[in-house]
Amino acid sequence: MANSYPRRDQARGIWKINDITKNIKEEGTYPQQATQSRGLIQLSDSSNDSKNVDVITIPTAGNATDFGDVAQGGRMASGLGSATRNLFAGGRTPSLLNRIDYIQSLTTGNFADFGDLTVARRLAGACGNRIQGHLGGGTPSLNSIEKITYATLGNAVDFGDLQAATESFGSTQANSATRGLFGGGGDSPNNAKIEFITFSSSGGGTDFGDLTDTRNQTGNVSSTTRAVFAGGTGTSAVIDYVEIGSLGNAIDFGDLTNAVQHPAGMCNLTRGVFAGGDPGVTIDFITIATRANATDFGDCTAACSQATGGSNSHGGIDELVPRAPELYSPTGKPLAQGAGVGNIGFLMGGYNPAKTTNIDFINISTLGNSVQFGDISHDEMTRNAGFSSTTKGFSAGGGDAGKTDDIVSIEMQSKGNSSDFGNATVSYSYTTGGSNSTRGLTYGGETPDGASINVIQYVTMATIGNATDFGDLTLIRYTPMGTGNSTRGISAGGYATSPTTSVVNIIDYITISSTGDAQDFGDLTQARYDGAATSSTTRSVIGAGSDAGSTFYNVLDYITIGSTGNATDFGDLTVARSGIMCTGNDIRGVWLGGSSPSLSNVMDYVTIASTGNAADFGDLIAARYGGNNGTISNGHGGLS
Repeated sequence: MANSYPRRDQARGIWKINDITKNIKEEGTYPQQATQSRGLIQLSDSSNDSKNVDVITIPTAGNATDFGDVAQGGRMASGLGSATRNLFAGGRTPSLLNRIDYIQSLTTGNFADFGDLTVARRLAGACGNRIQGHLGGGTPSLNSIEKITYATLGNAVDFGDLQAATESFGSTQANSATRGLFGGGGDSPNNAKIEFITFSSSGGGTDFGDLTDTRNQTGNVSSTTRAVFAGGTGTSAVIDYVEIGSLGNAIDFGDLTNAVQHPAGMCNLTRGVFAGGDPGVTIDFITIATRANATDFGDCTAACSQATGGSNSHGGIDELVPRAPELYSPTGKPLAQGAGVGNIGFLMGGYNPAKTTNIDFINISTLGNSVQFGDISHDEMTRNAGFSSTTKGFSAGGGDAGKTDDIVSIEMQSKGNSSDFGNATVSYSYTTGGSNSTRGLTYGGETPDGASINVIQYVTMATIGNATDFGDLTLIRYTPMGTGNSTRGISAGGYATSPTTSVVNIIDYITISSTGDAQDFGDLTQARYDGAATSSTTRSVIGAGSDAGSTFYNVLDYITIGSTGNATDFGDLTVARSGIMCTGNDIRGVWLGGSSPSLSNVMDYVTIASTGNAADFGDLIAARYGGNNGTISNGHGGLS
């Protein structure tokens, strides 16, 4: 790697395409992701219903270290995971379990309850992509397959059935982004059969081919194209592989360093790791693309003859880590301001229908569904304000009866959970946000005693700390719609409580660089609250909302930010709704979710420079409303 570029484990700034390619080839990760490529091992043993979980860093050989504990001890569970969450499901203690435990993979600590399986089981086969995980078969002689959606806490649902009831699968993941595989299994006799499912379509398993011999309780890993089955009962140290996209029988890959059954499988896009199993504490690794015998990696912290594993970087997690798009410019330098970069947009918190801590992201320039980014660090981020710089996204306030003054932030370049930033000047919710590249602001809201406020407050986004008073809105109100550009902050509509009690059409503005009270800008075409807005460098588009009753609006208005005056009709959203969220860059605005009153997962978009009706963008991971009000992206309002 050229000396002018940062180390892969300290990635900042601009990256050459060949450096990115080299990092993927050697480390199995995108730049800055190497330290995030983790494997978790539940240290269950035939004589010990252990709660203990070890952690390894997959690209770096070495002994495992303590991570925390699962919520309930057990053994013979199955491991699943997305880029941000790891799950262990089922098992026995010795009674069969239907529990699902989860943890945020980039933390350390104890697991929490996620929900329940449809049926208690152990030694189920496991597979999944970045959105959903699946368990199939298992003891007692089951053929059912069930699905878990990683982003949403709750119980598993039925997916379909295997061709035959099969016990004692490998309990770790073998999958691409589109297909999941179940290999071997059985118990007196074992079998060699491999079945597959297609994640996008609920239904049963389909014949894929056979392993090289009959066995169960294998350790499984996968890249985006290849699945590997290692060890197992009734075998020596055999490692098999198949190409996931092509039906056919498995091919010999090599051997483990020791014959084991029930090892934990973990992997990133290039390296597979097998930990524990009966007997021993050893950890082996392979390079998935290269047929060869396994190599010693290190040791677990304790014996784990019935180990269960999972990772946050397996072959079903194939989307790009959301580093700022300008870091990949063809010239090797950031693109000029206004060139349309800054494509990462976020949605933080909300209801679906219970409070959710999910953080979703989209690539604003590319139509498609949202993807999980991580989680908010506490559960009060509903009816919260959102704002952002080019590198950080923020959520401030939120909650129902228990309002919060918390401000949390995310680093946009690396998927993961939020961290504490500081505190607002007051506990509040039903607020909204806006920002330029340096200051983030919130407008109005409701306090724990149900009183509305006209407070404007700000933070300097580059410096961790508490908010400071900026000034006041022209009216006391909650749930206005916040937006702006690098010069002006805009707060539009809302529900006023003084001197009037009604939904209002007023638009306020401030000069972001200068503290002081808001001034009148003009009026919306329709009085409303609980909508959302976004901006380019010159124009704000303000959409949706309701009349505080049973009427929901699909109206889109626009204003020219630099010139005061009334709003003009822009067009309509595809669906009328309130509790909606919004993100955008200098070119495109995207409205997310909402309710009418039923929950919506719809995402609409417009080209900000051109009036007209919105078009379909894609779907949220899960329907929700009442998340951040205010744009969170690295390219809104002139940030690009």
